[in-house]
This record gives sequence, structure tokens and C-alpha cells, in this order.
Amino acid sequence: MTGLDLHKVFRPVKKGLKPPHYKLMTEAQLEEATRKAIEDAKTKLIMPPVLNEREPIDDVLAEDKVLEGTETAKYVFTDLSYSIPHRERFIVVREPNGVLRKATWEERDRMIQIFFPKEGRRVIPPTLFKDENLGQDRHEDVLNMCIAQFEPDSPDYIRVHHRTYEDIEKHGKYDLLRSTRHFGGMVWYLLSRKKTDGLLIDMINRDLLDDATSLITLYHMLHPECQSAKAAKEQKLQGVDLIKVFVKTESQREGYIQLALQAYEEAMATSSAS
Repeated sequence: MTGLDLHKVFRPVKKGLKPPHYKLMTEAQLEEATRKAIEDAKTKLIMPPVLNEREPIDDVLAEDKVLEGTETAKYVFTDLSYSIPHRERFIVVREPNGVLRKATWEERDRMIQIFFPKEGRRVIPPTLFKDENLGQDRHEDVLNMCIAQFEPDSPDYIRVHHRTYEDIEKHGKYDLLRSTRHFGGMVWYLLSRKKTDGLLIDMINRDLLDDATSLITLYHMLHPECQSAKAAKEQKLQGVDLIKVFVKTESQREGYIQLALQAYEEAMATSSAS
């Protein structure tokens, strides 16, 4: 369903201008270069992880009243051993009131970025995550920056992804993420919340019937208790028949999808006749 549009996957990135490179190839060399490009594109389209939000850290290690008031600022102590995974790195905070506690996730992320900088990540999140960037159709840029900036189980990572998916669903701009690594995550988000109709209509209108069928099949895997899943299993439905049963039993926009299916079938009939 993600799609594989090589022009979109390898579209130019705005950088300094350089002279173009031209190569003369035989037919065999061109086929080999195309094959390698397709393999490289598939690697670029690997879907980012979808995780549950991490549990907050609220562990107090000690309360030393004798230290209360001796300092006015917090002290953060970080284990800087290189051999320790960041998730296991010991980081604690001494509060001005004498409490010694484990660092929160936000404090951990900040300290780890200071001592072990990750390329593309900033200590203070950039303004790119503001809503006005979604109004400029920069959804892919927002998600790419989100992956670089936040851990996949952080509240900010999940919030930015969900808000971006909701904006795409609201305005029907599904094609902005097609042939990108974010399309699968958007599909998962919409299907898990049973918000399928808009994407289904978009696929039918673009003659992506195989994708539409795959969408319904995945919906049935996520919601095996639904009526259309049971009917599809009993009657072994496929293709247009599978979509029609789904629309009749699960859809909130049956009329729109029926019209889209009718237009698709008429176009196919005209194409076959000619």
C-alpha cells in the first residue's frame, strides 16, 4: 500500500547547486542501475517503529533533609560510560530540598543529547512542529524531523505523529505520505481507530484497487470481530466483492464509496470494450 514512486523517493533535496553528472549506459547497465535504485528505495521506505507511550519515571532514591537549602539549583549526575546503552544509563537528580531521585525521561533525553549528541537532534525542539507547517503541506518534513528529534515511545513523538495523521485525514491529503516511510504508520493509525472511509475512497479514485483490497484485509486483521471480517472469511471474498461487503457493513460513508466503485467499474468496462 505504501507505493514505490522512484521520482518521489529520490526527489531532489534543496542543497547547494552542483553540476549534473551524465552517464552513458548499455541496456544491461541501465537495467542493473534501475534494480539497485528499486532496492535502495525499498530500504528508504522501511516504516518507523510504532510503540506504546513509555511509563513516566517517578522514583525517589533518598531524602536527605540535612542538604535542604544548601543549594538553590538542581544537580544532575550522569554515568558517561560509553559501553552502556542509553536506556540503561544511570542518571539521577539532586533537588534543592535534599531529595535524590531518578531523572525523568525529558531530563534523560536532554542530558544524553548534551553528552552524546545525535545528528539531527537538538536540545531544544525546533519550531517546525507548530501547526502552521501542516497548513503548508510539510507533513513529511514534520515527521522526518520528529523521528530525528524524539524517541519513538516519547509523548512528543506520538503526539506529533497523531496530530499529523489527523490533519491528513481531515483534509484528505493521503498522497502526501504515499511512497514515503510514513504511509504505513498513517494506515495503522487510521485503521486502529476505524477511520477507513477517506483513505478507501482516495485509493479507489486513484485506481489503486489492490491497495484498497489490502486495506480492507488489514482492517479485518485488526478487527476480526467485525461483521465484514466474518462475511469475508465465510464467503472467501476478494477484490471488489470484499470492498462492497465492507462498505455495506462497516462504512460511515457508504454512498460516497459506492459512487467511487461505480465510476471505477464503468471506467474498467469502457477500457475493456476499447
